[in-house]
Amino acid sequence: MRVGIEAQRLFRKKKHGMDIVALELIKNLHVFNAEFEFVVFVKKGEDAACLSEVKGIELVELPNAPYPIWEQFILPWAVRKYKVQLLHCTSNTAPLYLSVPLVVTLHDIIYLDRSSKSSSSFYQKFGNYYRAWLVPKIVKKASKLITVSAFEKKNIQTFFGLKEDFIQIIYNGVGSHFKQQLDPNLLQEFKLKYQLPEEYIFFIGNTDPKKNVEGVLHALHLLKIKGKLNLKLVMPDINREYIQSILVKLNAQNLIDDLHILPYVPNNELPYVLSLAKVFLYPSIRESFGIPILEAMKCGVPVIASDTSSMPEVAGDAALFINPFEVESIADAIVSSLENETERMVLIQKGLKRAEQFTWSNNARETTQLYKLILSNSKQTLMN
Repeated sequence: MRVGIEAQRLFRKKKHGMDIVALELIKNLHVFNAEFEFVVFVKKGEDAACLSEVKGIELVELPNAPYPIWEQFILPWAVRKYKVQLLHCTSNTAPLYLSVPLVVTLHDIIYLDRSSKSSSSFYQKFGNYYRAWLVPKIVKKASKLITVSAFEKKNIQTFFGLKEDFIQIIYNGVGSHFKQQLDPNLLQEFKLKYQLPEEYIFFIGNTDPKKNVEGVLHALHLLKIKGKLNLKLVMPDINREYIQSILVKLNAQNLIDDLHILPYVPNNELPYVLSLAKVFLYPSIRESFGIPILEAMKCGVPVIASDTSSMPEVAGDAALFINPFEVESIADAIVSSLENETERMVLIQKGLKRAEQFTWSNNARETTQLYKLILSNSKQTLMN
């Protein structure tokens, strides 16, 4: 059985959620080499080394081209050339015209929600318009959809009016390199590399409104006014001008000295930055899954997370939940997570246990079982 896996953006230096999901799936497919031949399609890029140690796959680097052209023309050509029997597209979109069965991982459909605030960058807006145009068409052509939480499955099923068994939930995992880092020399190395404060709150956000950067900064400003902001907030890979514009809006320009903005932190270095944090803050307005919640838990860091969308499903009872729309809720949780040592230790222990339930090996096993089912059904259809 010859399966193609689309991982278009995998070789870019700055990898984020969907890129990590595709990478970890591919890294864990080696267990199933006896049953499948895997062909991974990527764009040429700077970080080909990310797959250098992965065995049992045929890697095909296709020419660079704008996202829609690569997906709609170059990828279908490669599927035919490399005689793939099934194509799995890993990041919401897929070619409209294929001669083989199609599986699509539909992480979310937030770009179809007209009530959502639009993203602020041109790149994000273009991507959302493309997805909003394409995804309804792809849903009709796919053999199966994969999504990453029961929350998102319900959204997709309701929006498109799909049968329940057309969508399979396959949970994301957490990388095996995420664990409590205790080596003082390595921790000191990364503390110096990123000029980290002695103690800090860690927050991962971007310019997408769903990440709730404004809510976080507003909550910190409230704490500063009350004299309760005793730690800096560390944020990786976020535009400083964007932060400053929010501070101006909040009339909180003096908060800039309480923020420590890092460059992009590669995924393999993230466990060290997390392990040094006192608390991990994840008050997103909406997430289809929320991998960073589990990454922080595995590193032994207490997690503050939103009580919305998929986050309670992922975090279970192992996070301190807040209402992301109420800045007082965020502020109170920060204080509680830092001052209540008993609560901190309970969250840490529950988090370590919770994160162990989500593995990439399970993700790969369930995904390949789906491949097998679709290929078997396809063969049966041809025989009939």
